[in-house]
Amino acid sequence: MKKIEKTNAARLLDRLDIPYTLHPYPVDEQNLDARTVALHLGEDIRRVFKTLVLRGDRAGLLAFLLPGDLELDLKTAARLSANKRVDMLPVKELLPATGYIRGGCSPLAMKRPLPTWIHHACQQFDTIFVSAGIRGLQIRLAPADLLRATRATIADLTPNTTET
Repeated sequence: MKKIEKTNAARLLDRLDIPYTLHPYPVDEQNLDARTVALHLGEDIRRVFKTLVLRGDRAGLLAFLLPGDLELDLKTAARLSANKRVDMLPVKELLPATGYIRGGCSPLAMKRPLPTWIHHACQQFDTIFVSAGIRGLQIRLAPADLLRATRATIADLTPNTTET
């Protein structure tokens, strides 16, 4: 079995003394979505959280994490982040802004920490999965530990709701 190389995200968790496990999966360059990742991992898609990076018209770059089966409501994201408008960061800007590529964007150890919101559904699981910072590798950790490592806010990211 090939040794799994630690990523910057894993090294950050090590520094914070946060327990986690690394889970490799085969990469399908044509299907980088959370549904495909969940299938390869044999996990419930609701436990596989995707990291979306947006740009607000007032607050700059922001990160939102939500279960792989949900879509982010941009109006809710704008309201939660005190913006009038937010837009997905273009893929070509993702690497220079975060240090990560599409399909391998981790909420952990970005080039600089971003204001981050995590969908409240994370609380229904003992552990969830997030990208380890490269395609083909996920980190499984407790939601409370992810919150601590990212300094995130738990929120309902569906329309017309408020933070919790």
